Amino acid sequence: MNENWALTELPKGWLWTYFESISRELKAGGTPLTKIKEYYDDGNIPFVKIEDIVGSSKYLYGTKTRITEQGLRNSSAWLVPRDSLLYSMYASYGEPIINKIEVATSQAIIAYIPPQGLIVLDYVCYYLKKIRTELTTRGTTQKNLNAQIVKRIPIPLAPFNEQVRIVAKLEELFTSLDAGVEGLRKVKAQLKRYRQAVLKYAFEGKLTEEWRRTHKHETEPASLFLERLISERKKEFSRAKEANLLEVPNSPPLPDGWSWSNLEQLSQDIIDCLHSTPSFTETGKYCVDTNCIEQNRIIFDKARFVSEETFRERVRRLVPKAGDVLFAREGTIGTAVVVPENMELCLGQRMMLFRPANEILSAYFMWGLLSPIFESQWKPKVMGTTAPHVNIRDLKQMYLPLTCPEEQRVIVNEIETHTSIIYQAEANVDKSIKQVERLRQSILASAFEGKLVPQDPNDEPAEELLERIREERAKSKGEKDTNRRRENKPRQLELSTYVK
Repeated sequence: MNENWALTELPKGWLWTYFESISRELKAGGTPLTKIKEYYDDGNIPFVKIEDIVGSSKYLYGTKTRITEQGLRNSSAWLVPRDSLLYSMYASYGEPIINKIEVATSQAIIAYIPPQGLIVLDYVCYYLKKIRTELTTRGTTQKNLNAQIVKRIPIPLAPFNEQVRIVAKLEELFTSLDAGVEGLRKVKAQLKRYRQAVLKYAFEGKLTEEWRRTHKHETEPASLFLERLISERKKEFSRAKEANLLEVPNSPPLPDGWSWSNLEQLSQDIIDCLHSTPSFTETGKYCVDTNCIEQNRIIFDKARFVSEETFRERVRRLVPKAGDVLFAREGTIGTAVVVPENMELCLGQRMMLFRPANEILSAYFMWGLLSPIFESQWKPKVMGTTAPHVNIRDLKQMYLPLTCPEEQRVIVNEIETHTSIIYQAEANVDKSIKQVERLRQSILASAFEGKLVPQDPNDEPAEELLERIREERAKSKGEKDTNRRRENKPRQLELSTYVK
């Protein structure tokens, strides 16, 4: 926010002032040296970092980190009393939260202590939420605020009693909105469970029971189909016959005519990802990695690009063909997608490629990789904490149920019929959630334009309230020179300076 930010006309009895003018204290914290264990080990002072604010809602009740008294004394950190407001200045900047416990904070957070009994803290908190997208920030590699920017944030000061009424109305309306959003999120979770149930039933043969009854004499058993598949490529498998008789422990029984088969048997080719990060460019060829795959779809708006030169010289072996199946084996493990027709792209990091064998439908292969049957196999095999991953050797030996090509097509059609309904329902839920958030912002705008609750002419005007705030702050700082009060009076904003 800057000096040219346009301010709205306010009701009679309100006024524009600076954030600093309505504070008793407005000061950033500091971080004790992390290399000194005595500043942290067995600490009993909650120490707030940005992630504590982002990970909470309106109120803060605890922190992940604690510091010692020694750490507090040997840093610029200070004790912020409970029922103050913490405001993030770096990374996820512009996020306010009210601390319900005494805390210290890092330098990335500025603490606002209100003048006692003169400002409704929730009123300030809601206003800061309202203006978050309007803030002017500094920094090139990382956007952030600083103490001077925060101190000069214009704030519409309402009479104290009207602040109380505004907060009460906001709480009432937002409680209803929050309940609605929670209901929508539950619907989305149910849709996710429904999708998994569809995939579970599909690969247990339950979606095609009727089809098998009417076509049981027309199709080749999967055991024969698999044996023929392997015999055509037997040189590629060291244990082809054993694999044909694969028995899978703790797995659901398969329908008659189905067999288990591992991914190595089901693939003509298996290619691992690029192990070093390529140089990305503004335009060029799509590089598909876990950043741009959601469930079974490539979100091309999120994809990055490699140059034509990199595409030709460095990633030639990592260029998928239409119908190849990509699977994320590292990071966001478990997403899969079929490469579409007429798309030139390359395989990014953390991905691997399966090229299905003849008569194995790509979509059947992909949905199998997304099914609970496959997830139950790779989850126990995940290794690493900073970079979770599954080894290729393990993945090759994981298995999927196999049926004849004709039933594969029916299964894919059944899955896609159900999932298209699920996707549409999810899109409607997401749209509704966005509408709720827009409504929330509209309500906040009305609140701080003085349009949410009626004004009361008997309320003490904000100008007199601001004078009492100044006096309370001066008293708290021990300022006794009454002759200096006029010259130190907080500057009120002239609306004509800011309104366009």
